[in-house]
Amino acid sequence: MKHLLCLNDWTTEEIIHLLDLASKLKYELKNGIRHDHHLRGKTMGMIFTKSSTRTRVSFEVGMQQLGGYALFLSSADIQLGRGETVHDTAKTLSRYLDGIMIRTFKQQDVEELALYGSIPIINGLTDELHPCQILADLQTIREKKGALKGLKLAYVGDGNNVAHSLLIGCAKTGMNISVASPQGYTCSKKYTDMALKIAETTDSVIELTHDPMKAALNADVVYTDTWVSMGMEKEKEERMAIFAPYQVNSSLLASAKPDVIFMHCLPAYRGYEVTEEIIDGPCSVVFDEAENRLHAQKAVMVTLMSDSI
Repeated sequence: MKHLLCLNDWTTEEIIHLLDLASKLKYELKNGIRHDHHLRGKTMGMIFTKSSTRTRVSFEVGMQQLGGYALFLSSADIQLGRGETVHDTAKTLSRYLDGIMIRTFKQQDVEELALYGSIPIINGLTDELHPCQILADLQTIREKKGALKGLKLAYVGDGNNVAHSLLIGCAKTGMNISVASPQGYTCSKKYTDMALKIAETTDSVIELTHDPMKAALNADVVYTDTWVSMGMEKEKEERMAIFAPYQVNSSLLASAKPDVIFMHCLPAYRGYEVTEEIIDGPCSVVFDEAENRLHAQKAVMVTLMSDSI
């Protein structure tokens, strides 16, 4: 049985197959071809200990389009974290459900669900990783650029869960990635080392820098994320000052290629990590990217939960 806990658990070939399936499901939806046979009669539990717009809506709608049923479970609805262990929750929910998507804080919780449960587990986001977002990003880049291998992605900002998964996703698909973050806010050594090891087999170039202009130089894609992630609100003023030189604006994009695309996983705080001129400009693909969360995640659910594939 396979899970989606971290993109490192999937081979390059499996990831490309997933992107191909996402494109197929997107084409079918746009052309009125029903695909509700894939997960007919299946039920997926969606555990949320962090609030969400895109994750909840895209998974819930996607499950419905595939013929299944999505059951929303907030931290107020279940006992996980209020006395019941992940071990017991995993074993209990495995008796009722065909799969679980969880959006939570600790990566360990996701991994324990997979360890003790007997159904597929999908990582909807943790403080360490965001694999579903990066699959949608890769799908979007491939749609806009026609390929992945050899392209350069510049990530500018906090070395967070999105940056970690971008490092792995780019390395897996042969993309080059340059990550620019301030001192003290760089990516975890665990995930940079993981990406560097993958890159040895895919010829991906991994660059870590504190200079945003250097990262953006000749980039095909420039990507950023919020400077103040959920749970970091007390650090807001300090972070705003530290990250100010890392704003994506017209000056930064001038270093990239003329046909650069701008990406952001959303929600975006306009005027902070990105200017309105850029996020609403012709190079922005942020809403294509948001839409592709639906299609990429449907591909994940079909791959992990369907009996016919």
